[in-house]
Formats: sequence, C-alpha cells, structure tokens
Amino acid sequence: MKILVLGSKGQLGRCLTDQLIKTAYEVVYLSRADLDIGDLASLVDNISSLKPNIVINASAFTAVDKAEDNHQAANLINHLAVAKLADICKSLNSWLIHISTDYVFDGKAVMPYREDNKTNPQSIYGDTKLKGELSITTSGCNYFIIRTAWVFSEYGNNFLKTMLRLGAEHKELAIVDDQIGCPTYAQDIAKAIVFMLPNIDLKTSTSGIFHFCGNQPCSWHDFAISIFLEAKEKGYKVPTTLKKVTSAEFKSIAPRPLYSVLDCSSIKIEFDINPSNWIDGIKSSIEILSLDVSSKKHI
Repeated sequence: MKILVLGSKGQLGRCLTDQLIKTAYEVVYLSRADLDIGDLASLVDNISSLKPNIVINASAFTAVDKAEDNHQAANLINHLAVAKLADICKSLNSWLIHISTDYVFDGKAVMPYREDNKTNPQSIYGDTKLKGELSITTSGCNYFIIRTAWVFSEYGNNFLKTMLRLGAEHKELAIVDDQIGCPTYAQDIAKAIVFMLPNIDLKTSTSGIFHFCGNQPCSWHDFAISIFLEAKEKGYKVPTTLKKVTSAEFKSIAPRPLYSVLDCSSIKIEFDINPSNWIDGIKSSIEILSLDVSSKKHI
C-alpha cells in the first residue's frame, strides 16, 4: 500500500514521518517546497502520477489571525486545494485522510462537541476549514476527517514552544483563561492515523468524521502552567508570574471559541483509540527539545 503525506515538513508532517518510519508501508513524503498544494494544476499532475492508495493531507493555512486579512490565501489552501484533493482521490479510488479543527464550532456549547453537532465557525480560518470538510464529504471520495485542537509538539511553531521562548524572556506573562479546549500532542495524532491505516488496507471502514484531542480540558492559562512546571524541572528559565486575562482583554485579531472541547468517543468505539495524554506530550516535547539544545551546545 502506497501512502502520500502532503506537508511533510510541517508540525504534523514531521510527526507522521516519525511514526510511519516504524511501519512497512511505502510512503512518499512531499513538503511545501516539493509540491505547493495551492498550485491546483500541479496537484493533479503530481498525485495522479504517484497513484497513492492513501493521501494524508497534513498541509493547512493555520495562522488563525493572519487568515482574517488573507482570506483568499486561507481559502485556497484550506478549501479549494482540499476540494481538488478530494476529486483526485475519487478519480484514483484512493482514501483521503484530512485534518480539521475545533474552530469549526462557535464555542457556545456547554458539553463536548460531537461530530454531528452543528458547526458555526466564527473566524475566517474556521470557515475555510469547514468549507474544506464539506468539499470532501460531498465529493464521493473515501475519507477520514479528523478534527483536532490546540496542537503542539517539539516541531514547528506552537503554543508550547512560544511559551518556552517567552518564558525565557519575561518574568511575567498574561495568558487567556476564559477559553477552554483540549491540548493535543501531534505525535499522538500521527499515531492515531497510523493506527487507522490497517482498517483502510482491509477495506473494513466507511468514510466518516472523527474527533481526536487531549484527554482533559483546560484553559490556555492552565496549559501554560503545565508547560512551565515541566520546563522548570528541565532547567528552563520560566516566568515568576502568570497573569490571567480574558479574551476581551487579550484582543486577538480573529475570534476564538470560548469552549471547544471535543467528544472523542466515536474514534474510541470505531478504532479503540484513546484521547491524547497531553501532560505526557508536554513531557516528551520538552525532553526532546532539551536534548536538542544540549546536543547543539556540544557542537
């Protein structure tokens, strides 16, 4: 079985590389430099020539605030390119595994969101991601859409790495405390995807949307506390004060859902996949980053 990973140098793409290298699958990795998914004509030519059995789309326009002023660019990557991928997969009779987001919801719920709950994105980013989902579900291709949330790892740009950087530079940080979600370790997303692959190989699964995120909800402030507790243990310089602020006080460009906890029971029932243990994910990320820093000091 041949697998194509798009966006292989991104945060999730690099985690997929870490996990897929442990398998016997034939895998082709394409980064943005190798294939710009925004070039729709090139997308058709390249994927059609490769004829993969499964396409894992780890590419996305993920800059939530920048999307507000770059609607066209976000729509191209998160919607139009995804629609083209779905069409290609249908023509090749291939499966498409696509990553989506908790930001397709408005955050007004009081219980964790199920896959069939009403979507109502509040930002350009969330809107383009939802349009990408809809283009897949109406295409007729075989697919798994995985909605996830608050993704972090030792790779790329993410909240954990931002906190480590800012914590080394400032004694006091102000962190939003009224947005509730579930941090998700990107290595766990990659592991979940790899765990789903044999079901496709055996043709035992039907298409569907699944939620996969961290096992415990928290605020960004709580998330930061957990990061700095582990970072301090590893010898990182950390702030002495973490001030709680509201979303209104923080004033981000794009609106964020105040509550975006995802119900992950469906993926547990269908594939026996447990939610991400994000506390362990923090420990793993910081351990790897610490080893990386240590090795550079000896170069």
